[in-house]
Amino acid sequence: MKIGVGRDTSSKQQDALRNDIAAIRARLEGLQSVSQERFVPTAETVCSARTAFGLSEFETGFLVLAAAVELDTEIASLCGRLSQQAGSSGPNFALASRTFADAHWCALLPTGPLRFWRLMDVEPRRDAPLTHSRFKISERALHHLLGLVYLDESLHALLSACRSDDELWPAHEAVATRISRRLSTHPDSALVITGCDARSRRSVLARACRDLEMRLFAMRGEDVPGDPAERDRLARAWMRESLFSPALLLVEGGTATAVTALANRIGTAFAISADDGVPDGNRSFVRLQLPSPTSDARRARWRVALGERARTLDGNIDALAAQFELTPGQIDAAIESAEEKTPQGLWQASRLQARPASGELARRIEPSATWGDLVLPPAQTGVLKQIAMHVRQRLRVYEDWGFGANQRGLGITALFAGVSGTGKTMAGEVLATDLQLDLYRIDLSQVVSKYIGETEKNLGVVFDAADAGSVILLFDEADALFGKRSEVKDSHDRYANVEISYLLQRMEEYRGLAILTTNQRAALDNAFLRRLRFIIEFPFPDAAARAEIWRRAFPATTPVEGLDSTKLARLNVAGGSIRNIAMNAAFLAADGGRSVRMSEVLQAARTELAKMDKAPTDAEVHDWVR
Repeated sequence: MKIGVGRDTSSKQQDALRNDIAAIRARLEGLQSVSQERFVPTAETVCSARTAFGLSEFETGFLVLAAAVELDTEIASLCGRLSQQAGSSGPNFALASRTFADAHWCALLPTGPLRFWRLMDVEPRRDAPLTHSRFKISERALHHLLGLVYLDESLHALLSACRSDDELWPAHEAVATRISRRLSTHPDSALVITGCDARSRRSVLARACRDLEMRLFAMRGEDVPGDPAERDRLARAWMRESLFSPALLLVEGGTATAVTALANRIGTAFAISADDGVPDGNRSFVRLQLPSPTSDARRARWRVALGERARTLDGNIDALAAQFELTPGQIDAAIESAEEKTPQGLWQASRLQARPASGELARRIEPSATWGDLVLPPAQTGVLKQIAMHVRQRLRVYEDWGFGANQRGLGITALFAGVSGTGKTMAGEVLATDLQLDLYRIDLSQVVSKYIGETEKNLGVVFDAADAGSVILLFDEADALFGKRSEVKDSHDRYANVEISYLLQRMEEYRGLAILTTNQRAALDNAFLRRLRFIIEFPFPDAAARAEIWRRAFPATTPVEGLDSTKLARLNVAGGSIRNIAMNAAFLAADGGRSVRMSEVLQAARTELAKMDKAPTDAEVHDWVR
């Protein structure tokens, strides 16, 4: 019985492979002694495998013989009879050496191409010599001979296919052209591409591969095995895949040591996408810098995409180009998906296009607080409004007015310091609401690791995801990092300072707004503080501020009765605790079927203070309930 190849393969390739199998069958049926006639395959896939893997004529015939056994059950039976092995369907080296000319022992070596590339696997038998052991073609090699193109299943968990759907900026098109020219003349090149953001770098490589009819697969640098043996298996599996069909492996991020070690093991086309360069190993890298699109280029792309509508949106185009670093394709998608082609509609659509994948280390907060919800002294409120002003006007000041030229650390960084409940996180929400940007909260207690290097890796993941997202990053509970002390007494303290420096460096480089919150400002030395653009001390609210917070704690639709904000303000708690007490009191009143009164607030206050091992004093609550 002959097994069909399937409709996914061209009929020409099917016919050619059938002809090769028929030729082998004829040899087997007339086999008397060693054949002196050379086997010349006609199937394009067989010829390409022979060239790609450096197979000899004998090894090529042996490989096709193994494929024939899988595709034609009559050939399998014939091989068994000729091998005189009861219950075995062959093929084996002894049979192949009688079927094809120029047999050589090197074909059996583990370092020979048939076994090194796992084109064939040997199934040794205790009662038979190696020459009579069955050789079986690997599933991936069989499917390649059939002309079926897919990614080997052993690589599925690590690699993802990349497409070149994104339209590129003209400057990026030029880099893609350089890459395609390089790969066409030097197909085994190793590339390092830096600059711009990870998505843009991937898009440029995808375009270059499309022009060369190559496949592109991306892999996270963090997934590169640290164990040399595992890394070697990965390298060998990938090289076999790229030899079956031209492909480029792109490794994004990760530690330079592991990624360079993988590059040293891979002899086919290889690319690294990184924020910084990587050291040369046994291979020399071709290094390319991807330029960031200018604000003028982004403005021009918005105007082209909007067409006639651009005339009525001129000032808003500047704001969109300044805030959202979208690709040309994302700009088109934002315009298409906007429910209304108004400034507000385009802004919200761009915000969705730029939204990053937050992963496990960051959580997106839907901001609801406004300036009216924030109770702070005028000085602190004024600095917060300055922060919002810097975000809005950064394009004009940095680029149009030239302040960004030859300057480092243009990221907008802020430190919010103060005890818990004084409004630090709410201030971040207020800024996000005012600027109409997404707010992502990163709990540094989850990011910080006791293992050296892991903290920086986690922070790198957060910033890489957010780089093109135009979002506000709020690093909450920074005490997890700063609490390790800035004073260097031993190696652990020294490494803690390295982690803090890395965080501040990435905050300075981040193109959006990055905020740190801490309860321990004193843990930071002046060298760290100088690297922050804004520092706001959130004071514990005094009685007047607490009274104002109490007045705003209950929504207008909440039924209240006899609440006295002056009396409530005597309770010495911060704004966060006040909001918790108000909500708990509302639940108590709702369950009792009545309005919120001082008695419900008192009961809720006792519950809230109990969490801190405290209780209201008589001076605070003696006249709340009569």
